[in-house]
Amino acid sequence: MLEEEIKGQTQEELNPEDLMKMWEEALKEASSYQSSEEEKKQEVIETKPTPSSQPMTFKELTPSKGAEAPQELDFILDLPLEVSVEIGRTKMQIKDLLKLSQGSIIELERVAGEPVDIYVNGKLMAKGEVVVVNERFGVRVTEIISAQDRVKRLGS
Repeated sequence: MLEEEIKGQTQEELNPEDLMKMWEEALKEASSYQSSEEEKKQEVIETKPTPSSQPMTFKELTPSKGAEAPQELDFILDLPLEVSVEIGRTKMQIKDLLKLSQGSIIELERVAGEPVDIYVNGKLMAKGEVVVVNERFGVRVTEIISAQDRVKRLGS
């Protein structure tokens, strides 16, 4: 564009102010051209993947049967816990409690055959059913209380 203006006019027709304006425009165009070229180079450099980058491979984890607890957790395996089973509840007055003797029947709030509550250290952890094994009572765990339900019970 500048070349066309220069060719159309001779050196004598150009005044110094016009010549300065033309040089300023030419310098602006040149600098904008250089900066756009540098930006393009940076974009190319940024989008090129590095030759040393490779996807990471991980060994597949498989559960092993009969695996022992990690040694860091061995110390908790011997901690004593209090496990109790609640087959029901009732409220009594002291005079009625004193009248109890061997063979007395206490009426509970639960129906026969209803699941019993299993507490660990005073916290409800599971539900189960009463079973008899070798003439001894036991409890078969039928349901484990979820962590969310345990947290909800803490608030009540």
